[in-house]
Amino acid sequence: MQKCVCGRKKAERQCASPVWHCDQVCGRPLPCGNHSCERVCHTGVCGECPRAENRTCPCGKSKCALPCTADVPTCGDTCDKKLDCGLHTCSMRCHRGACETCRQEVEKQCRCGRYTRHMPCHKEYLCESKCIQMRSCNRHQCKRKCCPGNCPPCDLSCGRALGCRNHKCPSVCHQGSCYPCPEVVQVKCACGSTSLSVPCGRERSTKPPRCKEICRTPTSCHHPSREQHRCHFGACPVCKQVCQLPLPGCTHLCQALCHDQVLLKANNRVQLAGPWEQQIAPAFEFKALPCPPCQVPIPTACLGEHEVSPVLCHVRGPFSCGRACGRTLTCGNHTCRLECHAVTFHPKREKTEAGKECEQCEEGCSKPRPTGCPHPCALPCHHGDCPPCTQMIRQRCHCKMSNLYIECLKLTSADDEGRKLLTSCKNQCPKQLQCGHRCKELCHAGECEENCNQRVKVKCPCKRIKKEFSCSHARQEENLVVCDDTCMDLQRKHAEAQEAEERALKEEELKKQQAELEAFEKRQKGKRKKNRRNTEVETHEGAWLKYRMYFLLPVCGILLAVGAFYLLQAG
Repeated sequence: MQKCVCGRKKAERQCASPVWHCDQVCGRPLPCGNHSCERVCHTGVCGECPRAENRTCPCGKSKCALPCTADVPTCGDTCDKKLDCGLHTCSMRCHRGACETCRQEVEKQCRCGRYTRHMPCHKEYLCESKCIQMRSCNRHQCKRKCCPGNCPPCDLSCGRALGCRNHKCPSVCHQGSCYPCPEVVQVKCACGSTSLSVPCGRERSTKPPRCKEICRTPTSCHHPSREQHRCHFGACPVCKQVCQLPLPGCTHLCQALCHDQVLLKANNRVQLAGPWEQQIAPAFEFKALPCPPCQVPIPTACLGEHEVSPVLCHVRGPFSCGRACGRTLTCGNHTCRLECHAVTFHPKREKTEAGKECEQCEEGCSKPRPTGCPHPCALPCHHGDCPPCTQMIRQRCHCKMSNLYIECLKLTSADDEGRKLLTSCKNQCPKQLQCGHRCKELCHAGECEENCNQRVKVKCPCKRIKKEFSCSHARQEENLVVCDDTCMDLQRKHAEAQEAEERALKEEELKKQQAELEAFEKRQKGKRKKNRRNTEVETHEGAWLKYRMYFLLPVCGILLAVGAFYLLQAG
């Protein structure tokens, strides 16, 4: 139980929503002490009195502040509120209560819209014309005076025949199909002890109720009684009891279902007189069939005595199981593959050995060959081990340069070292080492050893001093031959000569540039007439002549550094 927010009522609430509000007015006194709270069940304080605020006169045109106990007086101005007609305003002075009805004369149109008339605004105008539109049933006219078009539904009785074809529709006249017949009829079972109430008209399509009473129809087969089943219409179901009649030719009883009353197609074909006659539908009749052959399984061994299988009583006798014979042939390696057959018994022969009825072995030798021998045994299937293989095998040597012919027995019986010797051509290995020299060993397996003993010449950095070392030693160590003092002097002299040559080239280039500059200036000045008096010609140095040293010195330094680096790399 949970109280409302004001605490006056209790009610059962769901745990998820315990907070609820009742429908009672609060009624608690407001702070003014003259009025009570008019709000419905709420939480918190009630607030200030609504009459303590500024209030308006009844027409709403003037405001004034008065105590909550005093009523606001009328202002004396015209009311001007909208009347109920919605077209005119109230002409009375400011007043309390509802405004009066509108009394102005206006031209009004009747409800159906056919006629107009002058009359008081608050009255409704209805003409005398009757509506001729059809009602919702689409069978009867409306006939209401001054109808605006929203004709009421038809209130006459329908009276049409219902789907049950036994009664008429008792509903009010309507459009569309009628409701089903409300009457109820009884549908009974075959024995009449069980009934079912269904709507009228459904008794033809409704299945009879399922009766729980036992059917008492007498049996029609050789069994003394039927299997118990419930009350039903039509013929009883076919007897499903076991026949149990003695079978001819054996001592067993028939285990098939009762076959005294079997529904079969009647063989009464009639020759038609012509194509204009129709074929008669086939007729069915109940007949008693003879008992089927005995189906009792009897354990019986197959011809080859591989298995003992159950064989039906009416077909019992020797049979083949369909498996292969499986007896060992005279070769001792294979078995008879003929289908299961009879074998003449011999006291000196085992049951697993083949007889004269079994096949003869015509296979070749299938014994496993020695490891690595690809040749089959030339003998037919035999006892014991196969003879040694004497065929020759063509084999590539290790270096892939020659074809060797080796006896199969030697190659397959040798160990790893012996096989390597047999497949070697005894010539020098043609493979090239990483250093570029040819392998010195004889034809061998695997990768060549990189320990090369070929003598190679090693020079100093300036290529003046030459010494011989083994190839592997020269590749493993660096700086085996170092330049001596003589080499250093030669390198220094070579560098000085190269610098002098470069310096001469630069001076020649500068002279050439100076000559070109003077020729250019001379062409610019043109030819002048010779003056009789000697005049001093003032020449000014150009920018190239003035700053050429600042440009040439860094260029020469760079060229010298490049030449020295080249000499060191060449040495």
